Amino acid sequence: MQSATALLRGNLPAEPNSFIGRERDLAELARLLGDVRALTLSGPGGIGKTRLAIRLARHVIAEGSEAPGDLDEAWLVELADWHGQTAQHVAATIGVREEPGVPLAQTLAEALRSRHMLLILDTCEHQVGDCATLVQLLLARCPWLRIVATSREPLRVRGETVWRVPPLDLPPERADGAGLDTHEAVRLFAARAAGARPGFVLTEDNVVPVARLCRTLDGIPLAIELAAARVRALSVEQIADRLRGRFQLLDSGDRTAPLRQQTLRATVDWSYELLDEPEQVLLRRLAVFSGWNLDMAEQVCSDTVPEAGSIPADAVLGLLISLIDKSLVVLDGEAAGDARYRLLDTLREYAAERLAAAGEQPQLALRHRDCILALVEDTTRGMFNRGAPSWPVRRATFRRGIAEYGNFRIALATSLAHAHAEEGLRLCTGLRNMWVPHGDAREAATWFDRFLTQDSVEVSPQVRGRALACRAEIAFDLQDYDTLVRSAQDSLALSRAHDDDFTVPTALRVLGQAAARAGRLGDAAAYVDEAITAAEMSGNDWETGISLAVRAAIAVRQGKLKSAQRAYEAALEVLSDNNHWGIATVEYGMGTLARARGDDKMAMRYFEDAMEIFRELDAWPEIARCQAGIGWIAIAGDELDLAHESLAESLRLNQMCGQRLGIARGLEAFAALAVARQQPEQAAQLAGAACQLRDSLGLPSGVGPKVEQVLEFTRERLSAATGAALFAEGREMTVEDATRYALGPQPPLAMPASGGAEAPGATGWADQARPDAVGGPRHDEGAVRRAPSPLTPREHEIVLLITQGLSNRDIADELVISPATAARHVANILAKLGFTSRTQVASWATRHESRD
Repeated sequence: MQSATALLRGNLPAEPNSFIGRERDLAELARLLGDVRALTLSGPGGIGKTRLAIRLARHVIAEGSEAPGDLDEAWLVELADWHGQTAQHVAATIGVREEPGVPLAQTLAEALRSRHMLLILDTCEHQVGDCATLVQLLLARCPWLRIVATSREPLRVRGETVWRVPPLDLPPERADGAGLDTHEAVRLFAARAAGARPGFVLTEDNVVPVARLCRTLDGIPLAIELAAARVRALSVEQIADRLRGRFQLLDSGDRTAPLRQQTLRATVDWSYELLDEPEQVLLRRLAVFSGWNLDMAEQVCSDTVPEAGSIPADAVLGLLISLIDKSLVVLDGEAAGDARYRLLDTLREYAAERLAAAGEQPQLALRHRDCILALVEDTTRGMFNRGAPSWPVRRATFRRGIAEYGNFRIALATSLAHAHAEEGLRLCTGLRNMWVPHGDAREAATWFDRFLTQDSVEVSPQVRGRALACRAEIAFDLQDYDTLVRSAQDSLALSRAHDDDFTVPTALRVLGQAAARAGRLGDAAAYVDEAITAAEMSGNDWETGISLAVRAAIAVRQGKLKSAQRAYEAALEVLSDNNHWGIATVEYGMGTLARARGDDKMAMRYFEDAMEIFRELDAWPEIARCQAGIGWIAIAGDELDLAHESLAESLRLNQMCGQRLGIARGLEAFAALAVARQQPEQAAQLAGAACQLRDSLGLPSGVGPKVEQVLEFTRERLSAATGAALFAEGREMTVEDATRYALGPQPPLAMPASGGAEAPGATGWADQARPDAVGGPRHDEGAVRRAPSPLTPREHEIVLLITQGLSNRDIADELVISPATAARHVANILAKLGFTSRTQVASWATRHESRD
C-alpha cells in the first residue's frame, strides 16, 4: 500500500485543456525561482496568472528545471472565496493541524521549515495585507520554501519579485500569412476554435483575420478563448466585425481603466449579450456558487413560477451545456460521481455584477444558503445511523463534502449577513463532523461563536442546545476547557429543560472527557456512565458507541483492563454498521489496550484495521498514531525493519501536520529503536532532542520512563559522562536536524558483547506502563559516533572557503559558480546550522574538523 506521506506531495489540479504557449515565460520564471523565494505573478483579470502559476509548478516539480533546493512538492491555495486568516486556509489545505496554545501561523511555519515546497497563493488581492504578513513569516522561517503568488497588485514584502504577466505573443501589425500560425495568441485561438468546432484549422484564407482578431483582443487569453468559442456559429470575420463594433463604443465611454482591462470587459460584455435571455439569467445566477453540480444548479437557479425570463428546472442542463460550449462555464472534474462545474474568477465577478444589477442577488444568496443547508442536514442524517447507507456511500459523501467547502463558507456568510442565527447554527452543527476530521476545529469554533453570540430570540432551544454541545466537542479538540465546560453545561440545562433527549448524552460525555483530562477519573466515569444510559434511552446509537469507547479509555487509566475490554467490545458492536470513523477510533483504543495487556499480536491487528479506515479518510494525524503503535510493537518483537518503516511514516506525518508533540514522541521511539539496534550514541542524542522539544512546548519537564530506559542503556554501554554529553548534544539539535538524523540511513546492527545483557526486547519496549531495567556491557568510551553533518558535500566545500575568509564573490570565482548561487549556498548553510554569521560557521567548522 502506498504510504500516506507519498500522497502528501501536493494538490495541483488537472489542467482542463491543453496549455498553449508561454514557453519563454516559463523558462524565465523557472530561472527566477532559482534566485528568489517570493515571486508574484501580477496582472489584470483574464491574463492567465493562475494557469501560468500551476503550469510553472508542474514544470519545476515534475519536469525538472533550474529551480534550486530540490523542490519535491507543490500546493495550490485558492483564496478567492476565503475571508478568514490566510494562515488558517493554507494550513487546512496542506494538512497542518493547530497545536493547543500556539498561534497557527507559528505552527505552520514550523511544519514547513524543512519541506522543499513550492506554495502557490492564488488570488491574493482581496486580502493582500494578511497574505503579505504570512509570506514574510514563512520566508523568514522556512529556508527551503518557495512562494508564488497571483495577485492584481504586489504583496510588497521584502525579497518579493513582481513579474507582470504579459499578453500572449502577437504577430506584427502588417505581417502577411507566413509564420502567423507560430505566434502564441494565434495558436491559442486555433486550439480553442478546434475544440468548439471540430475540423477547424488555420488556412491561408482565415489566418490573417485570426491574427487581426487576436491583436484586437490584445493577446489576452480569456478574451481569445471567449471569441474562439463562437466559431461554432460565426465565421472569424463575423466575430472580428462584431467585436470591432463593441470596441468602438469604448471611444465614447470611460477611458480611465487600463486598456487591456477595457478590452477584456468589452469582450465579456459582447459574449454575454450574444447569449439568449435564459442563458444570461443562468450565467448570472451561477455566480452565487463556489462550484456546483447539476442538482445544485437546478435547485438554486431555476424558477417554480413560469413567467418572462424564468428558467424551468428541466431546462438547466441544456443551458449549462450551452454555456460550457461558449467557454463561459468550466467543467471541473467529478465528486461522488457527479460532474462539477465552476466559473473562472473574472467571469464570476462579471456575473455577480450582472446578478446585482438585475436585483436578484439577495434572493439567490438565500436560495443558495437553503440548498447548502438541506445538503448538509441530509448528509448528517445519513452519516451517523446504523444500517444503510453502506460505508462506501458514506465515504463518498464525506469526500463530496470536501468539494463543497467553498459553498459551506458562502452559506455561513450569507446567514451571518442576514442575522439568521438559527440557520447558521444548523449549518455549523451539520458541519461539525466535516470540520473536525478535516482538521478545521479553529474555523468551526469561529463560526459557532459568531452565531451563538448573535442577539437573536428566534433560535429554537433544540437548535441552540445541540449547537452548544457541538461547541463543547470543538473546545475539547482545541483543549479550551473553560469554553468546553461552559458550553456543555449550558447545553445540558437547555436540552433537559426542553426534553431534547438526543443531545443530553453528548453534553454529558464531553463533560466526562474534560474531567478525565483533569485527572478526576471518578467524576469522568460518572458523567460517561450517565451519558451511556441517556444515549441508550434516546436511541442515539452513535453517541452510545462513542461514550462506551470513552468509558473504556477511562477504565484503562484506572487500571481496570477487563472492564475496558468489555466497554470497547460493546462500543464496537454498537458501531459495527455505523460510520466507520467511529469503528476506527474504537479499534485504535483496543490496540492500545491490547498493548497494555501484553497481547502484541492482537494490538498489531487492531492498529492495522484502524489505519486502513483512517487512510480512506486522509486522516493523517490518526494514521501517524497507528503507525507509532505498530512501530513500538515491532521494536518489542525485534522486527526492526518494520519498526523503522512504521515509525518513519509516523514521524513524517507528524512533521507534515505540524504536530510537534507527535514529533517529540516519534524521536523517543527512534531512540528506543536505536537501543534495539545496539546504537547507544544515536539513542542518547535522539532522547536529548525529544526532551528539548517537549520543554520548548511547555510540557512537564523531566525525563519520562521511555527516555529513562534509553539513558540507562547508554550509561551501561558507554559511561555516565559520555551518555550525558551525547544527551546534551541532542538537546542542541534543531527539530529539523533531529528528524533528519532519525530518518537517515540506518546504521548496521551492532552485536552486543559476548555474555552481556542485550537491549530491551519484547518485555522492555512493550508499553510505557511496563518498563524493565536496561543493562548491557560497556563499549570503548572512545568509540562515540557523532551525528552526521546536515550539510551536503558542496556546502562542506563552501564552509572550508568561509573559514579562509573568502567573500561570496571569491567563493564563486573559486568554485566557478555565480555569486548569486554562492550567496544562496551560504544562506542555506546558515539556515541548516541555525547560525546568523560567517564567524559562527567558521567556529563550527573548526570544532567539526577537529573531531574527524
